[in-house]
Amino acid sequence: MLRISLLLLLLLSTNLLFAQKKNQAQAQTNNAEGAITSKIKSYKSYKGYIEYFYDEKTDKIFLQIDKLDTELLYVVSLSAGIGSNDIGLDRLQLGGERIIKFAKRGPKVLMVEPNYRYRAISNNADERQAVEEAFAQSVLWGFKIEAEEGNKILVDATDFFIQDAHDVSGTLKSTGQGNYSVDKSRSAFYLPRTKNFPKNSEIEVTLTFTGQPAGGFIRSVTPTASSITVRQHHSFVELPDNNYKRRVFDPRAGYFSMGYYDYATPIDQPIEKRFITRHRLEKKDPNASLSEAVEPIIYYLDRGAPEPIRSALLDGARWWNQAFEAAGYKNAFQVELLPEDADPMDVRYNVINWVHRSTRGWSYGASVTDPRTGEIIKGHVSLGSLRVRQDYLIAEGLLAPYEEGKPVSKEMQELAVARLRQLSAHEVGHTIGLAHSYASSTEDLASVMDYPHPYVFLNNGKIDVSKAYDDKIGNWDKVAITWGYQDFPEGVNEEKALNDIIQQSLKNGLSFLSDQDARPTGSAHPYAHLWDNGKNPADELTRVLEVRAVALKNFGENNIKPGAPMATLEEVLVPIYFFHRYQIEATAKMIGGINYRYALRGDGQLITEMVSKEQQLKALNALLSTVTPATLLLSENIIKQIPPRPLGYGRHRELLKSRTDLAFDPLTAVETASDMTFAMLLHPARAARLIEHNGRNQNQPGLEFILDKLIEHTINAPEKMGIEGLAQQQINTSFINNLLKLATANESSAQVRGSALRKVQSIESSLNTKKYTQESWLSYRAAVLAKLTDFRVNPENYKPQQAPQPPPGQPIGQDFACDWH
Repeated sequence: MLRISLLLLLLLSTNLLFAQKKNQAQAQTNNAEGAITSKIKSYKSYKGYIEYFYDEKTDKIFLQIDKLDTELLYVVSLSAGIGSNDIGLDRLQLGGERIIKFAKRGPKVLMVEPNYRYRAISNNADERQAVEEAFAQSVLWGFKIEAEEGNKILVDATDFFIQDAHDVSGTLKSTGQGNYSVDKSRSAFYLPRTKNFPKNSEIEVTLTFTGQPAGGFIRSVTPTASSITVRQHHSFVELPDNNYKRRVFDPRAGYFSMGYYDYATPIDQPIEKRFITRHRLEKKDPNASLSEAVEPIIYYLDRGAPEPIRSALLDGARWWNQAFEAAGYKNAFQVELLPEDADPMDVRYNVINWVHRSTRGWSYGASVTDPRTGEIIKGHVSLGSLRVRQDYLIAEGLLAPYEEGKPVSKEMQELAVARLRQLSAHEVGHTIGLAHSYASSTEDLASVMDYPHPYVFLNNGKIDVSKAYDDKIGNWDKVAITWGYQDFPEGVNEEKALNDIIQQSLKNGLSFLSDQDARPTGSAHPYAHLWDNGKNPADELTRVLEVRAVALKNFGENNIKPGAPMATLEEVLVPIYFFHRYQIEATAKMIGGINYRYALRGDGQLITEMVSKEQQLKALNALLSTVTPATLLLSENIIKQIPPRPLGYGRHRELLKSRTDLAFDPLTAVETASDMTFAMLLHPARAARLIEHNGRNQNQPGLEFILDKLIEHTINAPEKMGIEGLAQQQINTSFINNLLKLATANESSAQVRGSALRKVQSIESSLNTKKYTQESWLSYRAAVLAKLTDFRVNPENYKPQQAPQPPPGQPIGQDFACDWH
């Protein structure tokens, strides 16, 4: 027994000695080869900006970091998306860009994001350090060191890349589609788009999210809604050199801005610094009136865009060369088809992407920008493919082109393609640094950075769409590019030269107003709006209503193709019935309106002025014409041609709401359309301005004056007969509902509530004494009085009735909704 024990002990010692010698031999080999070299010798190497290695056996990626404490740009994007505009996770969608650096801390490497929002632009290191330590930084990841070799560190970055860096799960949750998380067992690296280049490294992953679906949007675009697979892309990019020259932001010039707080600023100067975002562009000869660029700006179009769309997108984007030529550049802005071997996510390419969704949706002009300076490194446009079909649908509704025995007019496709040219120019404009310019539609289409409504007119009583969209860059666009991109010769006072460009544009009648002046439904500016036309909103509304009336008069079976179900007339009807909807919004802004500009002290611009009483009354009369049975009630000919939907053609979001089950409902259409006008007119902010303006100037129309006009037009109007009477009742109900909303809205001031309540009382009194003769009017009065009684008795518990919402209206698919309801 003792001999066996000694034998086992001897054997164990021999094995331990052998293992030790083997480990020593392996260590000597590793030292000879290098620890990293030994670790990755069986892995696939991707040489480039940050060299990395892929282990196919374990599906892991290892980063070789040799740039410690060196700042670089990190960009996350979504290369393969979900396809729902409502969710908002599209193919080729950019995420945010961040400056990061790798810092070694003991056995790990931290990915640190410095805080560039707060800086000290100073040569004093202590001053810079004081600011850096005053504000938090962000550590985005911690990597465990796998091996070191000289100044190189190898880390396993697999978990970093196989994470939800684009926050897909957060977006799904916030849009009500369910709670999802990454399932690593169904996720992997996507090698076809994992590449490396001298100045950027690109890694892509297939991510699968699992969870319980809760919303209809996600179910509509996924084969199995409990398992959602997308692809996310990670980019590490070398930052530009320090030769870019920043341009100080001017709110009058039309550019997006970037900024930061400089704590080294003298106390007599603003601490917040603002600069514009733009591409780097320099002339070969700054002294020449026309010079080639040192390096032109080149954009590339997605090869997935088919003809004739492809040519239209190329043409529209190329309009910008007109603006750069006006700024003194020769062929400085170019647009080409993306090379076959290029990746649209590669930061070396400015790209125009063609994106498919299940519904109409927004198009975007985004950029990858250097957070330090505002220099645009990559322009990235995403154009929704279904928008062109909406313009085609509008053309079908306007032209009724499918007349038996006649060829279909080419005007429809020409209109839709013209819109694509404008769309391409508009979104590229964003990626070169320009913001929306929403006053330009009142200044002879001065900018493609406005949102254009198709300009349709009557030519000898017939609808003409030949001038629906512009075919060139605008005068304001030339001013903006000259201001932002001009390369001034040495010795020129740049600040004065830039101001001279703006001053000359003001003399030429050009101005700039953007989103905050146009988008809110309660905003005050009478000339800044989306999807409008014309120098005067009220005149344009009257003109648009005339076009709409002709289109509806001609509406019938010729608006759909032979063989199409008659029920599909409703799809074509919707954009024509609501053809005036955005001109209503523009016109309503004249009521209680304030005309103003982004005035600087001493620049001579208008600061503020109230819209005149005459212009407000003109606008009010135009708006009242939109809430009459004559305008809103569809003809018997149209109503009887739209049957319930057949099998296979279910109801969807692009159709009118109905209270008559399967049958087409013309009266609810009246209610929906009239609610648009009253909701705009009776917005709390507009009502408050009416009271204020009247208090400052008795000649200005006050809120009670406007309310009296509305009551006269609705409640006190003569009793109409038959279907017209029913339409009038719907209009009156829309007015009363919006008046009650105004009286109860938290946003309404005490004066606004008081005025609204007084008018509610007068309406109740009027209805009690009114002599109605028709049964429908007597029933209507009973319903309204019951509503008003309920409101008077329980005002705290009263819940305003919401009108049925219209189908998505703008060509970008945004639902109409007041932001205070």
